[in-house]
Amino acid sequence: MPEWLLYPAVIVAGIAAGIINTLAGNGSAITLSVLVFLGLPANMANGTNRLAILFQSYVGYRTFKNNDLLISEGKWWMIIPAVIGAIIGAYVAVDLDEQMLNLAMGVLMVFLLILVLVNPKKWLADQKPDMSKVKSWKTILIFFLVGFHGGFIQAGVGVLLLAALVLGAGYSLKYANGIKLLIVLFFTAPAFLLFLYKGQVVWFWAILLTIGQIIGAWIAANFASHYPNANVWVRRVLIVVIIVAIGKFFGAY
Repeated sequence: MPEWLLYPAVIVAGIAAGIINTLAGNGSAITLSVLVFLGLPANMANGTNRLAILFQSYVGYRTFKNNDLLISEGKWWMIIPAVIGAIIGAYVAVDLDEQMLNLAMGVLMVFLLILVLVNPKKWLADQKPDMSKVKSWKTILIFFLVGFHGGFIQAGVGVLLLAALVLGAGYSLKYANGIKLLIVLFFTAPAFLLFLYKGQVVWFWAILLTIGQIIGAWIAANFASHYPNANVWVRRVLIVVIIVAIGKFFGAY
């Protein structure tokens, strides 16, 4: 493939990842694969991917907020432990082999798929979160662990966040994606800075991915905000994403 064709291809991959990340998660499976295909070592791909995640999360979060689909009460109970976990996870990621974590994530994704399939009403309900569940030590622990994974390797963290928000804190998908993106925004920033400090960001590819993922986030957030049956479609996307993630984490491709 001529080198100049790689540029729009990377942007298109970013758009696809932005849509998937905004509606469900695990869009980084696309972008990380693309970056590795371009010849970046795994740790460089992991760091380069973070700039696009940062901007995509901001655009998606602002779009949900502008459409009155963001519930910010209790957000610090989730954001602070997630940020702490992400910093620790990113610090570990710059030096540690991720093989064992991928195996554990594959098992977890199988469990999440079962939960999504057997209890559709929980995922499709149009309800606001239960603040007594949000403001608890259980929430702090859950979001610390999710943040750790997000700092270690971005892929799959959106799925974990949605599960924590819907099953743990009582959000519906209608409101969960907005706060999910806000949490990702907060814990991606310090992780990105650490990768940047370690010299593990390739700016050219990072900027191209960022352009694509901003576009994808805007498209997806507006769809989720205005389409009447968005919850149904988001759940369908989530199921597909989890199945793909299972294959990825178990090394099927």
